Amino acid sequence: MDVKNSETGNADELKEEAARRSPLQSWLDGVRSTRTGALTLKIVIGTIGAVMVVGGLIMVPFPGPGWLVVFAGLAVLATEFDWAHKLLEFGKRVLHAWTEWYKRQGWTVRILVLIVTLATMAAIIYLGMKSIGIDLIDLGRGFLER
Repeated sequence: MDVKNSETGNADELKEEAARRSPLQSWLDGVRSTRTGALTLKIVIGTIGAVMVVGGLIMVPFPGPGWLVVFAGLAVLATEFDWAHKLLEFGKRVLHAWTEWYKRQGWTVRILVLIVTLATMAAIIYLGMKSIGIDLIDLGRGFLER
């Protein structure tokens, strides 16, 4: 039977809860304990998370970890924002559903998805390079004419 000291109130419970928390969580709770700290933490976490999400979305059509960076950015945002936590959980459910659907498809659909992905990637690379003044089609023609 757990007997509590009436003089300490719930201090024993608070100590036990604090012992279970990670040092990072304890530090974050300390920062959040003041108004200025809480606002500063929201701004810093919001900025870092937003940069990660936007950077990840830019990387999505390219080979590499685009979606991983998007989800990591949402995880960062979810530490301070409830809406980001809900969006992260929704994203996990949709990704899982997409993966399960894709696994059930035959080779025809898989190849079609690959072709659409590669065409989208090529269009984004072409338009991105053209926006900075480099026309890849003209460059290709120049190499072929040599």
